[in-house]
Amino acid sequence: MTRKNRIRAAAVTATALVTAATVSVGVSQAGGSRTAHEPSKKQIAGLFDRWNAALKTGDPEKVADLYAKDAVLLPTVSNRIRTDHAQIIDYFEHFLQNKPVGKKVETIVNVLDTNSAIDTGIYEFTLTDPKTGAKRVVEARYTYEYEKRGGTWLIVNHHSSAMPEG
Repeated sequence: MTRKNRIRAAAVTATALVTAATVSVGVSQAGGSRTAHEPSKKQIAGLFDRWNAALKTGDPEKVADLYAKDAVLLPTVSNRIRTDHAQIIDYFEHFLQNKPVGKKVETIVNVLDTNSAIDTGIYEFTLTDPKTGAKRVVEARYTYEYEKRGGTWLIVNHHSSAMPEG
């Protein structure tokens, strides 16, 4: 093999190695495997339990503290969009009078990255009429968008709407 052919062969080999390494890195990054710091779907789904426990306290401040300061709440039983902490507290002051107890019926979690995730699905609430004590169950669609801020998972967007058939 001539010197020129050896150089050409080495260049082809080097190009093949660089290409293989690039493809390998791209596949491992695009492969969807979780990083060590990325939350599990179970962890994100469990954030609902934290929220539901806050409801059970009957304290609208405790519930509102689970929302980011710039969160948006499109609530189930109000026509007003809530876009700040005071408005979110106001909503829960009224909603909590019904002693809501939530239960997920169906959930789909998408972990977007180490600091953001979406939990969406169907849940139902047992509500108690504060005047009569009568209980009723309301089924609704929900979406929680979470962001990890300052090491804490907060709700940045929460949409809940009664099922159209219900």
